[in-house]
Amino acid sequence: MINPEAIVDNEFLRQFEYTQDEQLATIEYSQQDRKIFLTKLHIPENLMSDEFEFEFIKVILDRIKENESLSVMPTHPSIVKFIRKNRLYKSMLPVGVRI
Repeated sequence: MINPEAIVDNEFLRQFEYTQDEQLATIEYSQQDRKIFLTKLHIPENLMSDEFEFEFIKVILDRIKENESLSVMPTHPSIVKFIRKNRLYKSMLPVGVRI
């Protein structure tokens, strides 16, 4: 289980970071106007599992959802797949965007 408070938004590197067992998992982003593009997902091999990936993406999207003025543009295949499977997050997409 990932502690949401342990995730850091590194604005300088434009990535969300989570460290576990001295390993760094990241989701890189780019922000334009009121859209945040989730461009890369990196999970170290020793942390890689479907459960970890699911939880990591979920926690990041929940954090973004707190900022109601942002919409999400997922460009990484794993994040697109997550949103397809979890309808709750489709409302975060910009108007007119379908995945």
